[in-house]
Amino acid sequence: MQFLKYAVIATALAAPTAIFAQDAEDAIEGRQGYMSLISIEMGKLSGMAKGEIDYDEAAAAAAAANLEALTNYNVAPLFAVPGTSSEDTSESATLPAAFENPEGFSAKLADLKNAAAGSQAAVTGGQASIGPVLQQLGGTCKACHDDYRKPR
Repeated sequence: MQFLKYAVIATALAAPTAIFAQDAEDAIEGRQGYMSLISIEMGKLSGMAKGEIDYDEAAAAAAAANLEALTNYNVAPLFAVPGTSSEDTSESATLPAAFENPEGFSAKLADLKNAAAGSQAAVTGGQASIGPVLQQLGGTCKACHDDYRKPR
């Protein structure tokens, strides 16, 4: 009876993986959408930091809050779908290294999450407050792109 109980539990735990497995096209589209959202929010902050957009504390805080929320999303599974590296398809900019070193890639995602933490509060208080936040976020973006993104 115990064996049957454990077999049922193991099957139940394995089922979500099969049910939620994504095909290559969905994974690439999801990654690109995720990165586009990050880019949009970073662009708002960058525009304010450079003076291209008037500093608006509420808008800066909203962009930073969105970045914090995005970095809390578990995006790693989108980068684990076989057949979706830049060597597999021209639609992908993800280097094979992301698949070959999932622990390193996950560490880069954790670095981004840590860099974004507290950024909503940090961008308030004037235009000058945005630069340090962007440097921290941009540094983590660059570090990941250097190792795991195909150069443009």
